[in-house]
Amino acid sequence: MKKLDVYHLFYIFLVGSVIGWIIEGLWTFLRKGILINHSAVVIGPFNMIYGVCACIFSIILTHTNHDKKNSFLNLFAISFIVGTILEYFISLGMEAILGFTAWDYSQHFLNINGRVSLMYSMFWGFLGVLWIKYLYPFLINLIDKINVKIGKIIMVFIAVFLLFDVGLTFSAIERAHACDRGMPPANNYEKFLDHTFNSKYLKNMFNNHWK
Repeated sequence: MKKLDVYHLFYIFLVGSVIGWIIEGLWTFLRKGILINHSAVVIGPFNMIYGVCACIFSIILTHTNHDKKNSFLNLFAISFIVGTILEYFISLGMEAILGFTAWDYSQHFLNINGRVSLMYSMFWGFLGVLWIKYLYPFLINLIDKINVKIGKIIMVFIAVFLLFDVGLTFSAIERAHACDRGMPPANNYEKFLDHTFNSKYLKNMFNNHWK
């Protein structure tokens, strides 16, 4: 059983975030026939709730999966519980920090405060099994084929970019709220945000729940 370090977890987070963006986009398109940018940041395809879940699943489920006596049902149950808890607290965190969440399950069967529901908890269960049985081993093998020095340099550059992206996202949200209140841009940077990452852009990102 491989011991996960920061290097591997970073790439797991990165790949998980991109996979999550793809899954959410396909799911919305199949259900509604529309394309929504389900990224958590204004630049790039990064749905970070999936990146976080990928890391947590990798840490917890590798220990579970190491015991060959554990069945798919056990892995599903653990993924179901872990995914539900993570989604609930990420929803709470978004609401506390940003003032909104990007989803609302209040109309779903067996939901808890609109933050989690039975259907999506089952989705986390299946996704956890798929991740640990098939995607995780392939990804770890792929990461280990990268030259470690080059991989760490790339990791630093991407990490810096993601931090910039997060900061830009917070700034865009704050400015979009101000713009909707009728406040004119105070400088060229705010004009850039009004033109590029405005309310329309953010509503598409956060599935119209960002207010």
